[in-house]
Amino acid sequence: METSVEGRHRLHSRLRLWEFPDQYVIEPTDGSGSSSLEISRVDGSMKLLDQVTECSDLRVPKIRTIFGIVGMLKLIAGSYLVVVTESECVGSFLGHPTFRIKSLKVLPCDHSLKNSPEEQKKMETEFSRLLSVAEGTSGLYFSYEINLTLSAQRLHDLGEESKSLPLWRQAEPRFLWNNYMLEVLIDNKLDQFLLPVIQGSFHSFQTAVGRDIVDITLIARRCTRRNGTRMWRRGADPDGYVANFVETEQIFQMNGYTSSFVQVRGSMPFMWEQIVDLTYKPKFEIVRPEEAPRIAERHFLDLRKKYGSVLAVDLVNKHGGEGSLSEKFASAMQHITGDDVRYLHFDFHRICGHVHFERLSLLYEQMEDFLEKSGYFLLNGKGEKMKEQLGVVRTNCIDCLDRTNVTQSMIGRKMLEFQLKRLGVFGAEETISSHPNFDECYKILWANHGDDISIQYSGTPALKGDFVRYGQRTVQGILNDGWNALMRYYLNNFADGTKQDAIDLLQGHYIVAVSRDMAPVPQKGGVEAIANFPVALSVVLISLFFATMSLKQAGRDYRHLFFSVMWTGIGMAIVVFMRANGRIFCNRPRLHKPRC
Repeated sequence: METSVEGRHRLHSRLRLWEFPDQYVIEPTDGSGSSSLEISRVDGSMKLLDQVTECSDLRVPKIRTIFGIVGMLKLIAGSYLVVVTESECVGSFLGHPTFRIKSLKVLPCDHSLKNSPEEQKKMETEFSRLLSVAEGTSGLYFSYEINLTLSAQRLHDLGEESKSLPLWRQAEPRFLWNNYMLEVLIDNKLDQFLLPVIQGSFHSFQTAVGRDIVDITLIARRCTRRNGTRMWRRGADPDGYVANFVETEQIFQMNGYTSSFVQVRGSMPFMWEQIVDLTYKPKFEIVRPEEAPRIAERHFLDLRKKYGSVLAVDLVNKHGGEGSLSEKFASAMQHITGDDVRYLHFDFHRICGHVHFERLSLLYEQMEDFLEKSGYFLLNGKGEKMKEQLGVVRTNCIDCLDRTNVTQSMIGRKMLEFQLKRLGVFGAEETISSHPNFDECYKILWANHGDDISIQYSGTPALKGDFVRYGQRTVQGILNDGWNALMRYYLNNFADGTKQDAIDLLQGHYIVAVSRDMAPVPQKGGVEAIANFPVALSVVLISLFFATMSLKQAGRDYRHLFFSVMWTGIGMAIVVFMRANGRIFCNRPRLHKPRC
């Protein structure tokens, strides 16, 4: 399947970074003989050089190898170049090497900041700290040769003119993680330095089935339109873009054949939120409920344009806190469902509980006709299209993580078995489970996939991952779920606000401008100046320690009983105060006035 970019637009795959006191010079070392790129450390301006500037005793550069330029961000007074300092090859996408970014580095071009007012310097420092958070972004992938933002079917359908364009011009903007950061480089017409990056997941394996060798790849593409963290990005925006929207493509290749099957997941497509307040499960709130039908309609109109017919599978609880959301979703869908859009509710927790996930077969029976009708994409050995996928299953739960991943892995397994039977690799009654090595590799593939997507959105691996990984629930898996649930609670309340700010800055959802009323980090006074979770937790633990020590000695002296009660009271008072002032203690996003 020939889908790589033409030679004149081929990306530089290896670069040498020269760090001079007043400039950065990026020199291609991939044998292309192309010009080097000079970037001023004063104002971030760029120009091409025929050769690297000569060194001297006064201009001794630091030299390192880098593997691509992710982009540049402009803040108040300075610009910041983002480069890939470490990567690893994780497999191939349709025959082209694919890499995972292991390390990013932010290089400041902020010498002009020295002449800026003091207030601007403070604000620049706060914003640049967010870029340090962004350096730890997980799940970033790229290829020098092929466009990772498009599925195999969409790549095949590209016209010859589009295939001759630079990779960034071919890219699907909603899946291009560094879309905003590339703008400066695009303005400077630096096509060979423009590295398109996706966020998501990429895993593959190879196995033997009889005499045939089968290659399986699972790739996820995260949408950037409403990107963010679990509690700070819920539901949809007024334009119908939803939180945690991820396209998952399962590809298998064998004997020259290439087949692909795409699924999507995404938050319920109307405006709703959960405001963190130190409770384990904050209350669900539907925002502007009267607009739900319009927003849902816009969302599904966009899905139909991109994927064809849509089956929306809703896995949330019918009762309890989730019930109101499920009811609103079902109500909004009444005005949308028809020949091209179907809505199917499946109360995952009521039917499957926490261990009986085999009951998902009941769900598959209800969607089997849709899957057969929508089909999958198939190319023969000559690269000719034999089948195309005409529709997509859209799955959601509350987070679109744990229940969703279990369900999508079931759908993916059923479709892969159907494809293998179609090509004559499997017999009529044969399944993936009939081949132990294939079965084990396939489970691990989907478990790792689910963990990657979950870590990006919630900060922890997926819950219920033991079922996906081993085919059954385990004691260790249940214990891991408990620990991960506690970690999610901590991250959602005390870390994700800053992470959300960093995401908004990188994706261009918040545009920094000197003239704006930014005040990104208002000075805290009173209790807010000291109210943070680690301090409060430390005081509570110290109180409990002294209360315990005093209680042990209370039998000999009533004063110890008094001190035990006193320390216990102090600890309880702090806990009650934290609960009553949850929004003070929580780590909340500080940026406002978003771009979209």
